[in-house]
Amino acid sequence: MANTTISMSKIRKIIRMYTNGRSIMSIAAQADTSRNTVKKYLASFKDSGFTFEEVDALNDKELEDFFGKSREMPPTGRMQSMLRCFPHVDKELKRTGVNRHILWGEYYKEFPDGYQYSQFCFYYTQWKARVNPTMHMDHKAGDKLYVDFAGQKLSITDKETGEIITVEVFVAILGASQLTYVEAIGSQQKEDFITACENTLHYIGGVPDAIVPDNLKAAVTKSSRFEPTLNETFADFADHYGTTILPARAFRPRDKALVEGAVKIMYTRIYAP
Repeated sequence: MANTTISMSKIRKIIRMYTNGRSIMSIAAQADTSRNTVKKYLASFKDSGFTFEEVDALNDKELEDFFGKSREMPPTGRMQSMLRCFPHVDKELKRTGVNRHILWGEYYKEFPDGYQYSQFCFYYTQWKARVNPTMHMDHKAGDKLYVDFAGQKLSITDKETGEIITVEVFVAILGASQLTYVEAIGSQQKEDFITACENTLHYIGGVPDAIVPDNLKAAVTKSSRFEPTLNETFADFADHYGTTILPARAFRPRDKALVEGAVKIMYTRIYAP
């Protein structure tokens, strides 16, 4: 009966044995079910991209929605309502200062019987992976430092004159540890940019194997998909510190997804307040 929904406890047992390295034949015998049924639920588990601990944290109703009835029949009304919200959620998350918790609050206000925050994030991540799949990147310690400017500026006030001065916001993040450095500087000109990069190296206490900037003029004088031309002063800076410059490809934000994420966190924790 490969197409029959089995108990949630048995599904947990199947996934637990799989993560412990048991074979499908052994799992089927131990769980007293067919190999096709085991394969079906394991395929759903592997497609989800989540760990056993994350899936096991769901209650039986949520696990049934995810591995049970949702595989046999159309989603429940509650699930459909949430899924219809996700395209709007995905669009709103691109706005400055907006995060998942804010959007979940709006969703829960409209649907009081809806999912709690942790399950909302769980299903959104699953939906996002399905409609816009990405490749996981493993970062080595000390390998790359990603640098960029925030898209929106901040302003400071001169205490003596009261003049409001607009400033650029520089952001840098290490790939492996995700240690982040943020500094407000006068402009995106090469002098300010290189000074901010140098301050970052002093802050992290070392020099990475490579610095990954966007294609801003202070770093790249001529962008190219294969061999961009570096700004000479910035190249001299890299030579002085014994590192390499690896500019991100133009219009490829995923090449520097970490620093893009750091900018979003900064918008939420600095700009929005």
